[in-house]
Amino acid sequence: MLLIPTILNEIKTVLSQVDENQLKDIAVKLQTAKRIFVIGEGRSGLMAKSFAMRLMHLGSTVYVVGETITPSIENGDLLVAISGSGTTKSVVWTAEKTSSLGCSVVAITTNPESPLAATATTILHVPAATKYRRENELKTIQPLGSLFDQCAHVVFDTLCLQYSALNEVDHSAAFGRHSNLE
Repeated sequence: MLLIPTILNEIKTVLSQVDENQLKDIAVKLQTAKRIFVIGEGRSGLMAKSFAMRLMHLGSTVYVVGETITPSIENGDLLVAISGSGTTKSVVWTAEKTSSLGCSVVAITTNPESPLAATATTILHVPAATKYRRENELKTIQPLGSLFDQCAHVVFDTLCLQYSALNEVDHSAAFGRHSNLE
């Protein structure tokens, strides 16, 4: 079995079920938010951090929840919360707290019936397999939540493309915000 074609096929199967119109709506929410906060744990947290970095390159004011320089969230801010299972306690708690403060929450999850989804203003369903291998999840050859993380990364990059188009940010403008300390 060739692994790369199999993995690419799995990713294609999942992403073909993601609603691009919903991604456009989320990009508008990102554009209109005063500030953007992201949260996730484990590899999903790494996807959230890569998303935050690219949003920074595109000119948004963005923070990663839990970092030492993250300010308090307030009215007009938006939280993007990512959890494949939708049950990661720290992510769910942060989404609940954010919602209680009157801020919007976008949940990125495989489970639209999860506690995270129940708290969210907007749910983006990414129907990939998680580490729990629930009966209704897509079958995958990959371990744990790899397929979800890969698909989340592509979803986040798609959101960034839409966000950059809305804000008319081109490559040179984004490159101007790229780190110059390397």
